[in-house]
Amino acid sequence: MTSNIASVCIAIIGKDNSPLYIATTDLDRELELHYSVHASLDIIEEKCMPSSGKQSVDSRDLYLGMLYSTETDKIYGYVTNTKTKFIIVIDSSNSALRENEVRSMFRNLHILYTDAVCNPFYTPEEPLTSKVFDRSVRNIMAGNV
Repeated sequence: MTSNIASVCIAIIGKDNSPLYIATTDLDRELELHYSVHASLDIIEEKCMPSSGKQSVDSRDLYLGMLYSTETDKIYGYVTNTKTKFIIVIDSSNSALRENEVRSMFRNLHILYTDAVCNPFYTPEEPLTSKVFDRSVRNIMAGNV
């Protein structure tokens, strides 16, 4: 059983902007989705950068909201306290999308990420290769959370 929300790409980017994990559901658009993820990094940096003495984003709010949209996709961002970036790309044709559902996806992704990096065999800032993590993220992408 799937919900109305289905993302086409989920990416986790390290604090040094290196990809730790990228998953896509549409292999035909994989390169385009990777480009969208990397293009969104500049917007995330801009939103997180202090401007004229005050931060443009509340430092307690990790959710950045919609970063930008294209004809086919909406790109949302989230930054952890350790400057790890989460990016979710959702199909623009999904008109049933609500902001709280996207926030929930990010919260679930953050919990999965925290569990994965707390593994004593995981090396920090290395790509996430756990099959359990990948399966769980793909469940989030399918809306089966």
